[in-house]
Amino acid sequence: MLPPEHPVARCRTLLRDVTPLQEDCGRLCGAACCRSLPGEETGMLLFPGEEACYEGRADFRMKPTPAGTLLICGGVCDRGERPLACRMFPLLPLWRDGAVKVAVDARSRAVCPLAEMGLRGLREDFRAAVRRCGELLAEDAEQRAFLIRLTRTHDELCALRKELMPSPSEPSRHEGGDRLV
Repeated sequence: MLPPEHPVARCRTLLRDVTPLQEDCGRLCGAACCRSLPGEETGMLLFPGEEACYEGRADFRMKPTPAGTLLICGGVCDRGERPLACRMFPLLPLWRDGAVKVAVDARSRAVCPLAEMGLRGLREDFRAAVRRCGELLAEDAEQRAFLIRLTRTHDELCALRKELMPSPSEPSRHEGGDRLV
């Protein structure tokens, strides 16, 4: 367990009862974010130090990856046990120009119908809580470094999406456009 003053513990508490919608959003999509596709093993990245919340637990498995520790669950858990990334989903705090910004997580677009709604489709108190969490995390050097890595990954995924799926008014480089991605 994390000490209560740890930035991740503070964020988990801040997001304990705040959700993207007034109701359980998992009912809209059959909890798509909590299920792995056949043949895949998916989970959520843990923030630094968050591993302490899941050590020795039979209902969760941790897997080291180049991006960090991935928490894998059976798809059903007590909402109070969710990792920070689940509590923020489908949003992500990003570190831009020395400040925290909140965006729809590029990784969420593949599974979450709320991602297409954008920031304005989500409750204001939820967006504010995710921003506050980002600010709390950014006060800690290790957490800020993790936010920077998440921001780079997010930016790379967005650039790839634009390259592979340009909007009709924005030609891809393969179609003779000269935009940079």
